[in-house]
Amino acid sequence: MEGGRHLYGGAQQVIYLLEGLKIRGIENFLACRPDSDISWAAAPFAEVCTLPIGGDLDLPLIGRLYRLIRSVRPDLVHLHSRIGADVLGGIAARLARVPVVHSRRQDNPEKPWTVALKYRLHDRVIAISEGIARVLLAEGLPAEKLRCVRSAVDIRPFQQPPDKPWFRAQFDLPDDSLAIGVVAQLIGRKGHRFLLEALPGLLAQFPTLHVLFFGKGPRETELRETVSRLGLAGRVRLAGFRADLPRLLPCLDVLVHPALLEGLGVSLLQAASAGVPIVASRVGGIPEAVRDGVNGLLVPPGDAEALGRAVSRILGDADLAARMGAAGRELVGREFSVDGMVEGNLRVYRELLDAW
Repeated sequence: MEGGRHLYGGAQQVIYLLEGLKIRGIENFLACRPDSDISWAAAPFAEVCTLPIGGDLDLPLIGRLYRLIRSVRPDLVHLHSRIGADVLGGIAARLARVPVVHSRRQDNPEKPWTVALKYRLHDRVIAISEGIARVLLAEGLPAEKLRCVRSAVDIRPFQQPPDKPWFRAQFDLPDDSLAIGVVAQLIGRKGHRFLLEALPGLLAQFPTLHVLFFGKGPRETELRETVSRLGLAGRVRLAGFRADLPRLLPCLDVLVHPALLEGLGVSLLQAASAGVPIVASRVGGIPEAVRDGVNGLLVPPGDAEALGRAVSRILGDADLAARMGAAGRELVGREFSVDGMVEGNLRVYRELLDAW
């Protein structure tokens, strides 16, 4: 089950997983919203079962999922998003007496009593990073329920050479421009505002610099107003959700991810696959995807001054940027392969079913 509407990082992981399971001869059924992007993206790899998913308070969802589970009769249920899936999906699977796996993708803290109650519904909890695993253990999740299977990325689409003329034409950028990007939902915890705070100082050093925010979200209007208020309208563009990131990312000079909370960050893996150096916050699972001084630089969360210094260091040193880009490709290929992620989930499934 995946309850999200857009094909963001978490939903993309579900697509990778479904494809890998199908290749291994496993039959998949996906429960999702009828208006979601994953409903069509998953169609080649699973029988897609659409149903209304209204969120955490949509109590009738329990009945809808229960009936679907009883109809499909799966070996297990794997819950992905937190939009009603983690609790209501867990209740439905429990009522249907089917083993339940839940993937935890965010590192935002939960109260111990919430952890004690919610995760009682799940037979296994998969953390997508060691950072999330540490948070869950600290909050009281029993270690015997917890497994860590890192998110992954298909490196191949991101290894195309940069098409800078096309890229500049897409966003009406001058021929001598430098471009940094943020690939994240437009929500507060992604920290876009800290890059905006750092930008005037960066523009003083790099007068041809431009910033692109890729993604959608509820903070879009607020960010546009902030950009206008700071007089940055000519240098910052809110580019919306783009499905052509494999072509866009290789054209960036730096990817910036100033998040306050982050489970791992699929966009970081994508940028590293594209050979782009990264500046990101030292939070959650980010240090697993961005090794400080290797494929990028890590800064304290919420520190706009440190963020600006790190971006400046990479933009001002072409050799450093090239070394970090090459190291990022090697890191993703070695530690974040799609096959490794699929096999990791499959091990959890087999272990659970053997014990059931």
